[in-house]
Amino acid sequence: MPAAAVFGSNTSTLPITGLAEKSSRPDRFIGIHFFSPVDRMGLVEIIMGRQTSQNTLAAAIDFVRRIKKTPIVVNDSRGFYTSRVFSTYVNEGVAMLGEGVAPALIENAGRMCGMPVGPLAVNDEVSLELTWNILDQTRRDEGAAYRPGPTDALLEEMVKKQNRLGKKNRKGWYDYPEGGKKKLWPGLAQLIKPAATQPDVEELKKRFLYIQALETARCFEEGVLTDVRDADVGAIQGWGFAPYTGGPLSLIDTLGAAGFVRECERMAQAYGERFTPNKLLREMAAKHETFYGRFNPKQQAA
Repeated sequence: MPAAAVFGSNTSTLPITGLAEKSSRPDRFIGIHFFSPVDRMGLVEIIMGRQTSQNTLAAAIDFVRRIKKTPIVVNDSRGFYTSRVFSTYVNEGVAMLGEGVAPALIENAGRMCGMPVGPLAVNDEVSLELTWNILDQTRRDEGAAYRPGPTDALLEEMVKKQNRLGKKNRKGWYDYPEGGKKKLWPGLAQLIKPAATQPDVEELKKRFLYIQALETARCFEEGVLTDVRDADVGAIQGWGFAPYTGGPLSLIDTLGAAGFVRECERMAQAYGERFTPNKLLREMAAKHETFYGRFNPKQQAA
């Protein structure tokens, strides 16, 4: 490669800073994450590694604009912004399945809350095997610091024991008969005993929306996101987050930080610590602040 060339990785998960360690020019190494199907998806997530230069960022933005796509810029972390937050939608659906919620109810609740596809169906599209590989790599990288989630055991069962890898081998949460329509795998009823009482669909819809909005707020607090507009535009264009909400941070602003925090605390008690509100949200709730007020893009630019 020429000395001035930019090396752009399309990885959706692996930290750019770690990949750039093997480069002799880490300042020219950047993440340029496209979304599938590329010909139809207008968003490109540009990821800054720890040593990525501003000149490299400018070149990446110019490139994305020249091919008529919309760039958002985020800082490095595992899963970056889009994959990290989108995975909470899929994981919440799998967690519900482990609780004994009927698969059809999970899928319908996902679409009813405004997502384009149910979490189990989209997990099949991405591939259960890839989801498991990402989880396994994260576990190995983090070592003793890794905290198992509610989906680990079920994903391991599906991939390692049942050989159900997703649409790629016609067996995932759904069956994919040759020449026929996909249908939910009947074996799920034997694998996971359905709960005697099924939850209200409104509660499931709330779980799907709130877990994604909460993870977005964490990304903002950690500096993965630096512009509220990138958060909302990236969510809607990148993975189809309920467009009627305006995006995950707009959703929090509409609901009010105080009310959002109260509901997250309730769900943390009911479903697990993944719903625990972060420090930034608690602070904003106490001061009755909004994201677009506290982090006003025009003021930030100034």
